[in-house]
Amino acid sequence: MIGRILTTGCRLGAALLVSTVALGSGRAQAASAAQPGQTIGLPVGAQLPVGLYFVNTSSFGVRDTRPLDSESNINLPTFLWATPWTLFGARLNFAVVQPVVASSVRGAPYQSGIGVPLIAAQLAWKLGENFGVSYLFGGYHPVETRFLIQNASLSHRFAATYSGDGLNLTANLLYGIYIDPISPQGTVYPDYLNLDLTATKKFGKWEIGPVAFASTDLPTRFPGYRQQGQIAVGGLVGYNFGPVNLQAYVTQDVVERNYAGRETRGWLRVIVPIYKESTNSAAPSPSVTGPARLATR
Repeated sequence: MIGRILTTGCRLGAALLVSTVALGSGRAQAASAAQPGQTIGLPVGAQLPVGLYFVNTSSFGVRDTRPLDSESNINLPTFLWATPWTLFGARLNFAVVQPVVASSVRGAPYQSGIGVPLIAAQLAWKLGENFGVSYLFGGYHPVETRFLIQNASLSHRFAATYSGDGLNLTANLLYGIYIDPISPQGTVYPDYLNLDLTATKKFGKWEIGPVAFASTDLPTRFPGYRQQGQIAVGGLVGYNFGPVNLQAYVTQDVVERNYAGRETRGWLRVIVPIYKESTNSAAPSPSVTGPARLATR
Protein backbone atom coordinates (compact mmCIF):
# COMPACT_ATOMS: atom_id res chain seq x y z
CA MET A 1 0.00 0.00 0.00
CA ILE A 2 2.81 2.28 0.73
CA GLY A 3 3.95 1.24 -2.57
CA ARG A 4 1.04 2.79 -4.21
CA ILE A 5 1.84 5.95 -2.62
CA LEU A 6 5.13 6.41 -3.91
CA THR A 7 3.48 6.38 -6.32
CA THR A 8 4.82 7.13 -7.07
CA GLY A 9 2.83 7.33 -8.83
CA CYS A 10 4.00 7.66 -9.24
CA ARG A 11 4.94 6.58 -13.87
CA LEU A 12 7.35 9.16 -12.45
CA GLY A 13 4.86 9.76 -9.28
CA ALA A 14 6.74 10.57 -9.47
CA ALA A 15 8.01 12.21 -11.48
CA LEU A 16 8.60 12.65 -13.90
CA LEU A 17 11.18 12.71 -15.85
CA VAL A 18 11.56 13.14 -19.03
CA SER A 19 12.35 13.42 -22.13
CA THR A 20 10.02 15.69 -23.64
CA VAL A 21 11.40 14.82 -26.99
CA ALA A 22 9.96 15.34 -30.40
CA LEU A 23 9.77 12.12 -32.34
CA GLY A 24 9.35 12.18 -36.05
CA SER A 25 7.07 14.91 -37.28
CA GLY A 26 4.55 14.61 -34.46
CA ARG A 27 4.08 16.90 -31.49
CA ALA A 28 6.51 16.83 -28.58
CA GLN A 29 5.98 13.74 -26.44
CA ALA A 30 5.89 13.66 -22.64
CA ALA A 31 6.00 10.97 -20.00
CA SER A 32 3.19 10.43 -17.52
CA ALA A 33 3.22 11.92 -14.06
CA ALA A 34 3.60 8.46 -12.49
CA GLN A 35 6.72 6.48 -13.40
CA PRO A 36 5.79 3.06 -14.79
CA GLY A 37 7.01 0.27 -12.54
CA GLN A 38 7.46 2.41 -9.45
CA THR A 39 5.06 0.39 -7.26
CA ILE A 40 6.45 -3.04 -8.20
CA GLY A 41 7.22 -5.11 -5.10
CA LEU A 42 4.82 -3.22 -2.85
CA PRO A 43 1.62 -4.84 -1.50
CA VAL A 44 -0.35 -1.71 -2.22
CA GLY A 45 -3.70 -3.46 -1.90
CA ALA A 46 -3.04 -4.59 1.69
CA GLN A 47 -3.68 -2.75 4.94
CA LEU A 48 -0.66 -1.44 6.87
CA PRO A 49 -0.30 -1.21 10.64
CA VAL A 50 -0.94 2.28 11.99
CA GLY A 51 2.26 4.29 11.78
CA LEU A 52 4.51 6.64 9.83
CA TYR A 53 6.72 5.21 7.07
CA PHE A 54 9.49 6.53 4.88
CA VAL A 55 10.07 4.90 1.52
CA ASN A 56 12.54 5.84 -1.20
CA THR A 57 12.51 4.17 -4.60
CA SER A 58 15.53 5.05 -6.72
CA SER A 59 16.12 3.86 -10.28
CA PHE A 60 18.64 4.32 -13.06
CA GLY A 61 17.68 3.56 -16.66
CA VAL A 62 19.39 3.50 -20.03
CA ARG A 63 17.27 3.71 -23.19
CA ASP A 64 18.75 2.68 -26.53
CA THR A 65 18.03 5.91 -28.42
CA ARG A 66 20.54 5.72 -31.24
CA PRO A 67 23.04 7.06 -32.05
CA LEU A 68 23.51 7.84 -28.33
CA ASP A 69 21.72 6.34 -25.35
CA SER A 70 19.43 8.38 -23.09
CA GLU A 71 19.90 8.00 -19.33
CA SER A 72 17.82 8.94 -16.31
CA ASN A 73 17.96 8.68 -12.55
CA ILE A 74 14.68 8.99 -10.66
CA ASN A 75 14.28 9.19 -6.89
CA LEU A 76 10.87 9.03 -5.23
CA PRO A 77 11.17 9.86 -1.51
CA THR A 78 7.80 9.27 0.11
CA PHE A 79 6.21 9.72 3.52
CA LEU A 80 3.15 7.59 4.27
CA TRP A 81 0.94 8.01 7.31
CA ALA A 82 -1.29 5.01 8.02
CA THR A 83 -3.85 6.64 10.30
CA PRO A 84 -5.92 4.94 13.02
CA TRP A 85 -9.09 6.16 11.30
CA THR A 86 -11.46 4.25 9.07
CA LEU A 87 -13.80 5.44 6.34
CA PHE A 88 -16.39 3.24 4.61
CA GLY A 89 -14.84 0.29 6.40
CA ALA A 90 -11.35 1.04 5.03
CA ARG A 91 -8.11 2.18 6.65
CA LEU A 92 -7.41 5.83 5.77
CA ASN A 93 -3.84 6.68 4.71
CA PHE A 94 -2.11 9.85 3.51
CA ALA A 95 1.01 10.11 1.37
CA VAL A 96 3.35 12.77 0.05
CA VAL A 97 5.95 12.16 -2.67
CA GLN A 98 8.57 14.59 -3.94
CA PRO A 99 10.42 13.23 -7.00
CA VAL A 100 13.99 14.26 -7.72
CA VAL A 101 15.25 13.58 -11.25
CA ALA A 102 18.40 13.78 -13.36
CA SER A 103 18.46 12.95 -17.06
CA SER A 104 20.58 13.04 -20.18
CA VAL A 105 18.77 12.80 -23.52
CA ARG A 106 20.79 11.25 -26.35
CA GLY A 107 24.15 12.03 -24.76
CA ALA A 108 23.36 15.66 -23.88
CA PRO A 109 24.70 17.09 -20.58
CA TYR A 110 22.79 15.96 -17.49
CA GLN A 111 20.05 18.16 -16.12
CA SER A 112 18.52 17.70 -12.69
CA GLY A 113 15.69 19.10 -10.64
CA ILE A 114 12.55 18.30 -8.70
CA GLY A 115 9.49 16.73 -10.27
CA VAL A 116 5.84 17.44 -9.67
CA PRO A 117 4.99 16.51 -6.05
CA LEU A 118 2.14 14.12 -5.33
CA ILE A 119 -0.25 14.56 -2.41
CA ALA A 120 -2.72 11.70 -2.02
CA ALA A 121 -5.16 9.87 0.24
CA GLN A 122 -5.84 6.15 0.16
CA LEU A 123 -8.53 3.79 1.40
CA ALA A 124 -7.48 0.17 2.04
CA TRP A 125 -10.01 -2.60 2.70
CA LYS A 126 -9.19 -5.97 4.25
CA LEU A 127 -11.57 -8.43 2.58
CA GLY A 128 -10.21 -11.64 4.06
CA GLU A 129 -7.36 -13.11 6.06
CA ASN A 130 -4.88 -12.62 3.22
CA PHE A 131 -6.64 -10.45 0.64
CA GLY A 132 -7.08 -6.70 0.38
CA VAL A 133 -7.96 -3.97 -2.10
CA SER A 134 -7.30 -0.25 -2.08
CA TYR A 135 -8.10 2.97 -3.89
CA LEU A 136 -5.80 5.99 -3.97
CA PHE A 137 -6.74 9.46 -5.17
CA GLY A 138 -4.30 12.34 -5.37
CA GLY A 139 -2.99 15.24 -7.35
CA TYR A 140 0.35 16.14 -8.91
CA HIS A 141 1.01 19.83 -8.36
CA PRO A 142 2.68 21.83 -11.17
CA VAL A 143 6.29 22.98 -10.99
CA GLU A 144 8.25 25.16 -13.38
CA THR A 145 11.18 23.37 -14.99
CA ARG A 146 12.55 22.97 -18.49
CA PHE A 147 12.81 19.21 -18.63
CA LEU A 148 10.18 17.83 -16.27
CA ILE A 149 6.42 17.60 -16.56
CA GLN A 150 4.97 20.94 -15.49
CA ASN A 151 1.20 20.54 -15.68
CA ALA A 152 -1.11 19.53 -12.86
CA SER A 153 -2.83 16.14 -13.03
CA LEU A 154 -5.05 13.79 -11.04
CA SER A 155 -4.10 10.23 -10.12
CA HIS A 156 -6.46 7.29 -9.47
CA ARG A 157 -4.95 3.97 -8.36
CA PHE A 158 -6.74 0.67 -7.89
CA ALA A 159 -4.85 -2.22 -6.29
CA ALA A 160 -5.45 -5.80 -5.13
CA THR A 161 -3.04 -7.88 -3.03
CA TYR A 162 -2.93 -11.51 -1.90
CA SER A 163 -0.41 -12.01 0.90
CA GLY A 164 -0.94 -15.58 2.15
CA ASP A 165 1.77 -18.28 2.36
CA GLY A 166 4.57 -15.73 2.14
CA LEU A 167 3.38 -14.54 -1.25
CA ASN A 168 2.98 -11.02 -2.55
CA LEU A 169 0.66 -11.19 -5.53
CA THR A 170 -0.24 -7.60 -6.39
CA ALA A 171 -1.75 -5.78 -9.34
CA ASN A 172 -1.85 -1.97 -9.27
CA LEU A 173 -3.62 0.00 -12.00
CA LEU A 174 -2.74 3.69 -12.23
CA TYR A 175 -4.98 6.06 -14.20
CA GLY A 176 -3.73 9.60 -14.73
CA ILE A 177 -5.74 12.59 -15.98
CA TYR A 178 -4.13 15.92 -16.93
CA ILE A 179 -6.13 19.01 -16.03
CA ASP A 180 -4.50 20.90 -18.91
CA PRO A 181 -3.28 18.50 -21.65
CA ILE A 182 -0.80 20.89 -23.28
CA SER A 183 2.02 23.02 -21.89
CA PRO A 184 2.86 26.62 -22.91
CA GLN A 185 5.78 25.16 -24.90
CA GLY A 186 3.42 22.95 -26.91
CA THR A 187 4.22 19.64 -25.20
CA VAL A 188 1.23 17.29 -25.19
CA TYR A 189 0.40 15.52 -21.92
CA PRO A 190 -1.96 12.61 -22.66
CA ASP A 191 -3.96 10.80 -20.01
CA TYR A 192 -2.38 7.43 -19.28
CA LEU A 193 -2.75 3.95 -17.83
CA ASN A 194 0.01 2.05 -15.98
CA LEU A 195 -0.19 -1.50 -14.66
CA ASP A 196 2.41 -2.75 -12.14
CA LEU A 197 2.52 -6.50 -11.40
CA THR A 198 4.32 -8.38 -8.61
CA ALA A 199 4.53 -12.14 -7.90
CA THR A 200 7.14 -12.73 -5.18
CA LYS A 201 7.66 -15.37 -2.48
CA LYS A 202 9.39 -15.02 0.88
CA PHE A 203 11.97 -17.53 2.11
CA GLY A 204 12.83 -16.46 5.63
CA LYS A 205 14.24 -12.95 5.39
CA TRP A 206 14.62 -13.23 1.61
CA GLU A 207 12.06 -12.36 -1.05
CA ILE A 208 12.31 -13.27 -4.73
CA GLY A 209 10.10 -13.45 -7.79
CA PRO A 210 9.17 -12.15 -11.25
CA VAL A 211 7.77 -8.67 -11.86
CA ALA A 212 6.40 -6.73 -14.83
CA PHE A 213 4.79 -3.46 -15.81
CA ALA A 214 2.98 -1.96 -18.78
CA SER A 215 2.05 1.60 -19.69
CA THR A 216 0.20 3.35 -22.45
CA ASP A 217 -0.92 6.84 -23.41
CA LEU A 218 -4.64 7.21 -23.93
CA PRO A 219 -6.00 8.78 -27.15
CA THR A 220 -5.74 12.57 -27.42
CA ARG A 221 -7.58 15.17 -29.48
CA PHE A 222 -4.32 16.47 -30.96
CA PRO A 223 -3.62 15.38 -34.57
CA GLY A 224 -0.15 14.03 -35.16
CA TYR A 225 0.49 12.99 -31.57
CA ARG A 226 2.28 9.64 -31.43
CA GLN A 227 1.09 7.62 -28.46
CA GLN A 228 3.79 6.05 -26.29
CA GLY A 229 3.62 2.68 -24.60
CA GLN A 230 5.80 -0.11 -23.25
CA ILE A 231 5.83 -3.57 -21.64
CA ALA A 232 8.72 -4.52 -19.38
CA VAL A 233 9.56 -7.68 -17.43
CA GLY A 234 12.16 -8.49 -14.80
CA GLY A 235 12.94 -9.99 -11.41
CA LEU A 236 13.03 -8.78 -7.79
CA VAL A 237 15.17 -9.73 -4.79
CA GLY A 238 14.53 -8.37 -1.30
CA TYR A 239 15.99 -8.80 2.19
CA ASN A 240 14.43 -7.90 5.54
CA PHE A 241 17.02 -6.50 7.95
CA GLY A 242 14.43 -6.06 10.69
CA PRO A 243 13.05 -2.57 10.92
CA VAL A 244 14.53 -1.75 7.51
CA ASN A 245 13.62 -3.60 4.34
CA LEU A 246 15.56 -3.45 1.04
CA GLN A 247 14.32 -4.44 -2.40
CA ALA A 248 16.16 -4.45 -5.71
CA TYR A 249 14.83 -5.30 -9.14
CA VAL A 250 15.77 -5.01 -12.79
CA THR A 251 13.33 -4.50 -15.66
CA GLN A 252 13.80 -4.48 -19.41
CA ASP A 253 11.42 -3.45 -22.16
CA VAL A 254 10.23 -6.28 -24.37
CA VAL A 255 7.88 -4.00 -26.30
CA GLU A 256 8.05 -0.22 -26.80
CA ARG A 257 6.10 2.25 -28.90
CA ASN A 258 7.39 5.71 -29.86
CA TYR A 259 10.08 5.86 -27.16
CA ALA A 260 12.81 5.65 -29.81
CA GLY A 261 14.36 2.61 -28.12
CA ARG A 262 14.01 -0.03 -25.41
CA GLU A 263 15.00 0.69 -21.83
CA THR A 264 16.84 -1.34 -19.19
CA ARG A 265 16.34 -0.02 -15.64
CA GLY A 266 17.72 -1.00 -12.24
CA TRP A 267 15.70 -0.19 -9.11
CA LEU A 268 16.59 0.01 -5.41
CA ARG A 269 14.07 0.63 -2.62
CA VAL A 270 14.52 1.21 1.11
CA ILE A 271 11.55 1.03 3.49
CA VAL A 272 11.90 2.48 6.99
CA PRO A 273 9.10 2.44 9.60
CA ILE A 274 9.65 5.70 11.49
CA TYR A 275 6.87 4.80 13.90
CA LYS A 276 4.58 1.78 13.96
CA GLU A 277 1.97 0.71 16.50
CA SER A 278 2.15 -2.84 17.74
CA THR A 279 -0.68 -4.90 16.28
CA ASN A 280 -1.99 -8.42 16.21
CA SER A 281 -3.42 -7.86 12.75
CA ALA A 282 -2.53 -10.34 10.04
CA ALA A 283 -1.87 -7.46 7.66
CA PRO A 284 1.63 -7.65 6.15
CA SER A 285 4.18 -5.40 7.80
CA PRO A 286 5.68 -2.73 5.56
CA SER A 287 9.08 -3.63 6.98
CA VAL A 288 8.60 -7.01 5.33
CA THR A 289 6.68 -6.19 2.20
CA GLY A 290 7.66 -2.63 1.59
CA PRO A 291 5.74 0.53 1.03
CA ALA A 292 5.77 3.10 -1.75
CA ARG A 293 3.05 3.62 -4.05
CA LEU A 294 3.07 6.82 -5.60
CA ALA A 295 3.90 7.55 -8.39
CA THR A 296 5.20 8.26 -12.96
CA ARG A 297 6.71 7.30 -16.65
